[in-house]
Amino acid sequence: MTDRRRHNAPSRSRSRPRPITPRTHWLLLSVLVVTLSAALLLQGYTHHMFGITPDDVTGGRGRDEAVPGRVTRGGPVIADAATSAHTARVKDRTIALTFDDGPDPVWTPRILDVLRRNHVRATFFVVGTEVASHPELARRIVAEGHQIGIHTFTHPDLSRLPSWQRSLELRETQLAVAGAAGVTTGLFRPPYSSRNDALDDADWSVLKQAGAAGYVTVLSTQDAEDWQRPGADRILMNATPHGSTGQILLMHDGGGDRSQTVAALNALIPRLTSHGFRFATVGAAVGMARPVQPAGLGDHLQGMALITLLQTGDRVVWLLGVLMYAAGAISVLRAAVVLIAARRHRRLRTGPRSSSWGRPVTEPVSVIVPAYNESAGIEAAVRSLLASDHPVEIIVVDDGSTDGTADLVESLRLPGVRVIRQQNAGKPSALNTGLAAATCDLVVMVDGDTVFEPDTVRTIVQPLADPRVGAVSGNAKVVNRGGLLGRWQHIEYVVGFNLDRRLFDLAECMPTVPGAVGAFRRRALLDIGGVSDVTLAEDTDVTMALCRDGWRVVYEEGAVAWTEAPASLNALWRQRYRWCYGTLQAMWKHRGALVQRGAAGKLGRRGLTYLLLFQVLLPLLAPVVDIFALYGLVFLDPVRITGLWLAFLLLQLGMGLYAFRLDGERPGPLWSLPLQQFVYRQLMYLVVIQSLFTAVSGSRLRWQRMERYGSLQAPAGTAAPADDVPSQSPGGFPRPAPYDGLPQQVPYDGLPQQVPYDGLPQQVPYDGLPQQVPYDGLPHPAPYAPVPQPAPYGGRPPIPPHPGFRQPGPYETPLH
Repeated sequence: MTDRRRHNAPSRSRSRPRPITPRTHWLLLSVLVVTLSAALLLQGYTHHMFGITPDDVTGGRGRDEAVPGRVTRGGPVIADAATSAHTARVKDRTIALTFDDGPDPVWTPRILDVLRRNHVRATFFVVGTEVASHPELARRIVAEGHQIGIHTFTHPDLSRLPSWQRSLELRETQLAVAGAAGVTTGLFRPPYSSRNDALDDADWSVLKQAGAAGYVTVLSTQDAEDWQRPGADRILMNATPHGSTGQILLMHDGGGDRSQTVAALNALIPRLTSHGFRFATVGAAVGMARPVQPAGLGDHLQGMALITLLQTGDRVVWLLGVLMYAAGAISVLRAAVVLIAARRHRRLRTGPRSSSWGRPVTEPVSVIVPAYNESAGIEAAVRSLLASDHPVEIIVVDDGSTDGTADLVESLRLPGVRVIRQQNAGKPSALNTGLAAATCDLVVMVDGDTVFEPDTVRTIVQPLADPRVGAVSGNAKVVNRGGLLGRWQHIEYVVGFNLDRRLFDLAECMPTVPGAVGAFRRRALLDIGGVSDVTLAEDTDVTMALCRDGWRVVYEEGAVAWTEAPASLNALWRQRYRWCYGTLQAMWKHRGALVQRGAAGKLGRRGLTYLLLFQVLLPLLAPVVDIFALYGLVFLDPVRITGLWLAFLLLQLGMGLYAFRLDGERPGPLWSLPLQQFVYRQLMYLVVIQSLFTAVSGSRLRWQRMERYGSLQAPAGTAAPADDVPSQSPGGFPRPAPYDGLPQQVPYDGLPQQVPYDGLPQQVPYDGLPQQVPYDGLPHPAPYAPVPQPAPYGGRPPIPPHPGFRQPGPYETPLH
């Protein structure tokens, strides 16, 4: 059984809420963000800043005054470049096969197979990122007796980099080799290098820096030009030396399709062997003593850590890509579903085949206004209700206000308005107090910061002519639309909330009747035990309970109410945090609807699934979209990323234009939609993250009241206030028609008092409201006293009276 709040329950103060939300998760989230950012920066640098490209992309040769003549005319192996450079040549009839740009997972193993069959040893100049991606190939190269050299970490043109970045490229490649193969090497080949006589001053500065770091630079004397992919025969011709001079032959095992290289190598080795050439590593070919040494423990461990970090970064980027596509697919799916549903909903309600709910509802309505420190806007709210063109009794339940809210309402001396005071016990308790005091079978609940249009009450109760309908959601709109924050909330109300409600109405799975404007059958509320206080989203909780009890909940877009939205980011955070956390509580409480049948099953399998996908999962994926967008702008194609972002924005704009058209709103505020993506959107998904952490950690969030700003306008035409209480001045509240000229209501002199809520009394039969007095001779409606009750809907038998309704079974415990 849902809990009931007694009137004499201990006071639960809301004026000074104690912050009990967890703090550790923000630290964990910050650490995660920093770690993820570092991994993405490293992954972006290693995979997208540079990369393997053909050897002729660097342009022409520059000045060469700084290059020593003995180097230009010397051998291809250059040592001590930083001090007294000297070179070495390959022995006659010796071929040092060298392979650049690997290891490649496809072509390096095939080249190794060819070398093994022919009992040949070669030298592989590896790229650090490729070693990190395929460490097993680096181990195989060393294990099969080949030499290994470094070819930088990301294959940049070192001559165009600053000194610190050159050092980083060399060091990280050495660590990758040490981590993968357990060795360090002194052999180095710069990317895009060729022969000695092609060196210019920029190249020489690179060789000097490498020499100072202890590296021996290995250039080439013969280029097979396999990077051009001219065909196996052409590669074979380019690789065949003329004469008996020893050569360092440049070939490639990575950087693209090397099938021609493999085919040419199969023919080259037997041909040169038959001509008396022998094959050796670079070290053996020039007589160098052990250029490759076992790595120290520190270098090996650092190298393993680097490889792990890079591989993790690769997986993270892959996962981010998958999640980004998932977020995009979910967003497009939601847009399609919502727009199709909204169009169909519009046709069903306004098209030529639309059907009414039944005979017009003319019976009076009890309007319950729970109020806690609402002095800034309570007068405007009550006066707007008095201006209704439908008979109402207004019950203001003051929940222990400390700002004189109850005194203010009483001092207005407005006819038909009752004030009930109670100790502070929370909004659900205030609603239940009003429910117990109500004398009408139809109840409208409205927040103290909300004002109604003159026809709102009449419009919102019309769907209750259908005996299957237990509750009706109205159309809440933002009244304080000034500034970006106000516009953004206005857009969210129209595009997000109202489009969703049309879908929920069509699918018969409405999860929330907003507290700002909702109509209910009093007996339906009593049947589920009233308004529960076990969640912070009492409106969502009670709506789901009604659905599970078999009632249909619908949306009436014509019932317009104007509500005051938060005017600061801090206030907005508190409000949405409470909404989101309360919704999670309600979803968890009513999770049993997933396996139920009938109306409850529709709520579970349609409504709860929709909330989980689009109000929980999609906001959690939103940070992925932002992170990947930043990553793409820095490391990928910024034009493509910008195009995708614009496409996403156009999708939202299209939804916005259609939603504004359905709601009869001017599309002007939509100009701020692009700006909404950079502040408001991030705030909303951080709210979801915070709410989930709060829920998972088991913390109990307490009620946080929103600050009121007094931006609501008191409508004209109601009874004059007392002399000692000045009326509020208009504040720019939009009205479709003036309030004056409406009939005045006389006081409800003798409304019966109800016993406390813990024993809800049976409803007092309604015997007609007092006659209304004409206002200055203007046309006025006929007396409501003799209003006939509507006939049963569609010929169905009438619903049995409330005393015969069953009480529902207990629902699940709330999410903590």
